[in-house]
Amino acid sequence: MTIRKTLLVAFLSVGLLSAILLASLAFVKAREAVQAEIERNLAIQATGVAADIDKMMFERLQNAATWSQLDIMQDMQVRDVDKRLSHFLAGLQAGYQDVYLDLSCVDPQGRIVSSSDAARVGQQVASQPVWLGASLSNARIELESPVAGEAGALLMRVPLVSTFASGTLGQLRLKLDWSEMNDMLDQATRGGGGRTLAILDREGRLIAASRSLRERGLLLGTALAGWRTGTGQAVSLRAGAPVAASEVIVGAARSHGYANFAGFGWTTLIIQPVDQALAPVHRMALIFLGLLGLIALLTVSMATWVSREIARPITALTGFARGYMRNKVLQVPPVAQGGEVGELTEAFVQMVRDIDQSQQNLVRASKLAVVGEMSSVIAHEVRTPLGILRSSAQMLQRESALSDEGRELVGFIESETERLNRLVSAMLDTARPRAPSYVAVDVHDLIGKSIAMLGAQADKKQVSVTASLLAAQPVVECDAEQMTQVLLNLLMNGLQILAQGGHIEIATHDDARTLFIDIADDGPGIDPAERARVFEAFFFKREGGIGLGLAIVQQIVSAHGGEIEALESRLGGALFRIRLPRTPTGAV
Repeated sequence: MTIRKTLLVAFLSVGLLSAILLASLAFVKAREAVQAEIERNLAIQATGVAADIDKMMFERLQNAATWSQLDIMQDMQVRDVDKRLSHFLAGLQAGYQDVYLDLSCVDPQGRIVSSSDAARVGQQVASQPVWLGASLSNARIELESPVAGEAGALLMRVPLVSTFASGTLGQLRLKLDWSEMNDMLDQATRGGGGRTLAILDREGRLIAASRSLRERGLLLGTALAGWRTGTGQAVSLRAGAPVAASEVIVGAARSHGYANFAGFGWTTLIIQPVDQALAPVHRMALIFLGLLGLIALLTVSMATWVSREIARPITALTGFARGYMRNKVLQVPPVAQGGEVGELTEAFVQMVRDIDQSQQNLVRASKLAVVGEMSSVIAHEVRTPLGILRSSAQMLQRESALSDEGRELVGFIESETERLNRLVSAMLDTARPRAPSYVAVDVHDLIGKSIAMLGAQADKKQVSVTASLLAAQPVVECDAEQMTQVLLNLLMNGLQILAQGGHIEIATHDDARTLFIDIADDGPGIDPAERARVFEAFFFKREGGIGLGLAIVQQIVSAHGGEIEALESRLGGALFRIRLPRTPTGAV
């Protein structure tokens, strides 16, 4: 009872202190993380908006430069007597919809000769001082200052050079709807948590802004001139006046131009009040305060429950260990709880599993050791008939009356006896197969040869063997002899298990790193409970089998750094899927 009371007090103290500490740390870290993320987003958005503005201005300047050099502009020579130029300008304005308020051509005296608005022809225009200038496509474009107001305008003018005489014919004047710039900034602030956008020219004058700044009457003023960052920092924290009542985070980006347009040196500002930016964090703090009171209540009840339940997982773990020691069979492990007891449970269960796996590996290694001992005993006896078969095949090849098909079969006999002889030599060392000798091999060729080698046996059982070789790059680095043994073992396994009239299908596909080989049949298949055991040495279900074929297959595939698994084929029988890396890495 004393221990339970001690645990209760300990849990109460630790629980409350932990809750307060976690709440404080979470609030501080959340505030820092949110502010850092907001600053990063402001800098990225400012850079993106600046790039969009540069692109938009480049397109307008490019239009002015291109249109001023069109042949139709030479109609100014005859003062557009047939109104062809006026119709052309009206078509351009209609095609660009609300981009241009007016397109006009004026003579050197400032009189409108052609215009998209016929009523303006003949009117006199006054030339304003140049605000900005840019050169594009051998044309010099000048800009006049934008007009303040919701429906402001920006005038661009470009000289019309005569192609028939020296000098100019006048000017092409393009009146841009500057409210398009303000609309773009309004669009960028939607869903931005109180963000406002501003565009400053080289002198720090506010030439475009989102709605909240326009409504404050800041357009064409220099109140924000000092907010341009001159230290190279993209984000700064400033007093909010005259934009907001609280502090603001300001993201700034300088114009860098677009294509061959160097830009006008404008600065894009994205402004967000700190209190609105961090509002989610403040709400989180209030939630944490409420949770602290709830935690205090829950800690009392949880401490009582934990002190009573703390012994339960230890008892379950003890029963699990005793059951394994008694039966040597893994049972369902106890459910791991939280804290040190849970970690102890997980570690102990994992240790028991590792011991069980080690025992299985030891049994498997013992079986393979038996294979090695058997190999050393029978290898010398096998070599003698293999040598006789090879010599006989070589003598048969010298027979002139031997048919082409017979000569091919004799070639198979010779090559296979040679391969078997090398395999026997390898088995003499130990049960561990020799390290693969890697060369670039076309697996499709190996599959074709393997099918041909077993053609007679397949015909005898009337088993059809088809290939669907879809791998785009069938060449991998492998040991050709060992991979041939893998294919032959799997094909022979299918031939032996299938009844008359069965079907075997070999398919390949690949990706950039792996070649997949699927060998499927329409036989009885493999019981799902036994699929993991079919690759164990001496495990077999077929009468007359010894259970080494698939174990050798797995050893070879693993030595190549690949994997093999037994599945169910779409034909209803067994499917063996091999994954081979194109370049062996980490082979075991």
